[in-house]
Amino acid sequence: MTSTVSTLADQPAALGAARELAPRLAERAEEHDRAGVFPAADFADLRAAGLLGLMAPQRLGGAGAGFAGYAEVAMELAAGNGSTALIFNMHAGVTGVLAGTPDDVARALGVPESYFAARDAVLAGAAAGKLYAVAMSERGAGSRLSAITTSYTAAADGFHVKGSKAFVSGAGHADAYLVAAKSADSGAVSHFLIPAGEGVTVEQTWDSLGMRATGSQDVHLDVTVPADALLGGIEGLTVLLAQAMPQWLVASYAAVYVGVAQAAIDAAVAHAQARDLGRLPAVRARIGRADAAVAAARLAVLEAARRVDAAPGDPATNRWVWRAKLLAGDTAMEVAASMLEGAGTSASRRGHPLERLYRDARCGALQPATSDVCADWLGVAALGGDPENDAAVPRW
Repeated sequence: MTSTVSTLADQPAALGAARELAPRLAERAEEHDRAGVFPAADFADLRAAGLLGLMAPQRLGGAGAGFAGYAEVAMELAAGNGSTALIFNMHAGVTGVLAGTPDDVARALGVPESYFAARDAVLAGAAAGKLYAVAMSERGAGSRLSAITTSYTAAADGFHVKGSKAFVSGAGHADAYLVAAKSADSGAVSHFLIPAGEGVTVEQTWDSLGMRATGSQDVHLDVTVPADALLGGIEGLTVLLAQAMPQWLVASYAAVYVGVAQAAIDAAVAHAQARDLGRLPAVRARIGRADAAVAAARLAVLEAARRVDAAPGDPATNRWVWRAKLLAGDTAMEVAASMLEGAGTSASRRGHPLERLYRDARCGALQPATSDVCADWLGVAALGGDPENDAAVPRW
């Protein structure tokens, strides 16, 4: 699955590449959605443009983007095809965590020196065109890491990982999977980067309301991996990092749904112009409200991203991370519904862009962290509590 790609010298080049590709993704979006298949042609374009190396440092052939750079690229891609952007989000999450953790922080956490070579190999792979997927959620547990049943045990020179994952975007097309698993001995939750191949089986289960082209199939694992597959080389870091720096598990989704919401406005405007609906005050008012709402959500995402790059893990930063996901998810859902209603019954037919965008946008409030979870987290924080621990059900 790996190929030689052009090198992105800087982040503006990456953003320009995403903007150039978005119309091409949009042209194929209906076909990919109807068939419910992985958008292979889209990822061939992303790979050729070097975008899979967005988060990899320039010394390894990547663009060296921070979280703000990712957010802007993801919004552009999502304006073309939300499913493609969502798979890209998962890949960027894997590479972003590895590239975005400073060496001194990693050493303070106690990682072995061998970790750095293993990390660089993964990031260099992304810059060369490898695609990584995230296998965290499970049936019955969702994304709550404390509730997962996939387990791991020590094995000769490594670990044995066994269990099943759901909602694995890009399953069957990824070069490796970031798998969350729980120690059968200690209960510690850890992440493993497991290559596709023997012991990793994809079950074709994906048939969803929206984001149909993500190919988020079930993945079954019964595989032994070497010791360096343990992310960071330390057991039990997963929940700690999710609480301390939640951006890749929370706000990265927000950028995707801002792009989807903008696409819904653009589709509604094109429909209104084609049918002379812009003469109706009610239609103009809906578009005007949508424009303001999406602009506000975009600013919230960019503010969260700016703070993540400047002060990752800071309590104020984390509040913006959760705000961004709440606003983006709810805004996408509300804007797409309003645009569909304003466009009229003809836009609800299969094959119309607004019909697909309505279904895609509806998923934003449902994906982790859900809008209810985000709102509760923010409410606890506003009341002076500890939003990570003052909850009857663990958030992770």
